[in-house]
Amino acid sequence: MTLGLPAPTVSVVMPTYNGAGLIGETIASLQAQSLRDFELIIVDDCSTDDTVAVIRGFDDPRIRLIQSQKKRRVVLSRNAAFAEARGRYIAALDHDDLCHPDRFQRQVAYLDANPGIVLVGSAANVLEDGAIVPSSLAPLSTPPVIAWLLQIENPLVWSSVMLRTDAARQLDPFMRPEMVYAEDFDLYHRIAAFGGVARLDDELLTYRRHSGGASQTQAQAMRQAAIRVLTGVYVEAFGDAAAETADLIVTHVMGQQPVPDRSTLERVGSALVALQDRFLAQHRPDRESRSLIRWETARRWARIGRAGLRTGTLRLGDAAAVRPPHLGLGYAGIEELILSRIVGSVRAAQRRVRKDAAA
Repeated sequence: MTLGLPAPTVSVVMPTYNGAGLIGETIASLQAQSLRDFELIIVDDCSTDDTVAVIRGFDDPRIRLIQSQKKRRVVLSRNAAFAEARGRYIAALDHDDLCHPDRFQRQVAYLDANPGIVLVGSAANVLEDGAIVPSSLAPLSTPPVIAWLLQIENPLVWSSVMLRTDAARQLDPFMRPEMVYAEDFDLYHRIAAFGGVARLDDELLTYRRHSGGASQTQAQAMRQAAIRVLTGVYVEAFGDAAAETADLIVTHVMGQQPVPDRSTLERVGSALVALQDRFLAQHRPDRESRSLIRWETARRWARIGRAGLRTGTLRLGDAAAVRPPHLGLGYAGIEELILSRIVGSVRAAQRRVRKDAAA
């Protein structure tokens, strides 16, 4: 802990390992912030490249570098950075993502104006192979919408998040190492016990997607960790079936994997309806939020149906027959479903040709 210096408004916590090729641009994006009252706490996890040299190349007293003496990995590195934070707010940032200039100013203003909110993220664009690609996250949100989406997916990009330090200090530990690969998703659920979770719908972050990122290299581990998180969330509603329900939701809603058959489609639909009905009854959101919640659920349902039709695991009759209350066919038109089925038929035929050729 740095003594004798006034506490900044924002403490940025950043773990890094072998980030020499990217961390310089990330730090530069922080130096371009319109809100300049921040500290950056970087925990280097025994990098073997020039990461430390790149960091030390910045002559900025706001940057504090902590070099681990032994390998801690990302969760413990974040926890170590958090333990040193002095700011009123904690800003999350990974070493490969880029803050837009008004990110801190916008999020601090939001938290100052909304004392019941303990965590706020933002929309983000995605930089992949040198090009900006659209985000798959919900385009419009309210705190109740984010609370609902947390029941079925992760609606926030970790590097876009800002938290109240006093709320985060009530988490012990800040991030749970046993939830690695879904530690951020787990934190959102835990901190929600102390206040609301929100998202600004303007893009205030660029998320860099690349082959070395954890989301690209650890997909199966992330899936299993997310199942553990949602199993705990679902126990009260589903009892002994909580783990099975969490598996369905993580695989087909969060992970967007096609359902293998009509029976699975029916089970996913029943789970979505039960979760949504329970959420609406418990939270009683305002009319705008209620409409957005139904819209976002229906969009995901339509996506599940299209995926099954396109891969040939569902027939058009399956998608039409399995129409849970409040979801129907989602917001996919029948023409779109027919097109998806045509694509699925072509792919099924191609698979049969390959199979016959290999026989």
